[in-house]
Amino acid sequence: MKKKLLIFGANGSLGRGIVDVIPENKFTEIHLFDFKFENSNHSHYNLHMVSDLSIEQNVENAFHNVTNSKESVFYLISTIGGYIGGEKISDTKVEDYLKLINMNLTSNFLILKHFQKLVNKSHSGTALFTTAFTGLNAKELNGVYGASKGALIHLVKTASLEGREIKLSVNSIAPLIIDTPENRSWLNYDQLETIQKPGEIGKFIFGIFENYNFVTGNIFEMTSRFCID
Repeated sequence: MKKKLLIFGANGSLGRGIVDVIPENKFTEIHLFDFKFENSNHSHYNLHMVSDLSIEQNVENAFHNVTNSKESVFYLISTIGGYIGGEKISDTKVEDYLKLINMNLTSNFLILKHFQKLVNKSHSGTALFTTAFTGLNAKELNGVYGASKGALIHLVKTASLEGREIKLSVNSIAPLIIDTPENRSWLNYDQLETIQKPGEIGKFIFGIFENYNFVTGNIFEMTSRFCID
């Protein structure tokens, strides 16, 4: 059986952490998708440049890079998304609302839609999407961001039910704060050990993939961590 891994958003802070912990000799093919690949150390993988993924034709073009067969099992990770916040709903610009919906919801809806079609013609598959703790728990000044992530959570739950017919499992992670350069710029020093590390998240995801045939429909909340060294 051929095992094919697809990672969308592979060049972002979370995506790079996940790529760094891909298990050796686990996958037959590895495809990385992003808007750019700067100074990549992963040139031995299949790198695919993509454009705006809220446009369906661009998503279709991305999936055309992956060959399908009944002897293929597909594993997909999407870290696609973005953040705009800090304002009340009444102060939020419509342009920012639409931008968040496109980044966090529409793009992932289209990735999920075409991944379902891919898996339908294969042996089986699994997908893992990146939502957010705020998508499950309302927070002031983050209404639109939370709404876009909450809608994605609903899609994940629905897709896990629809996936029964085609042997597709779908889950998501819902981190509170991920350890990225952007987040480090405003966090206190004593908070750095309590936030989610991209590499640890990656190892967790690949652990889920080991049991993809029965782990589905879950939203894994990640709110804090502690050192065990």
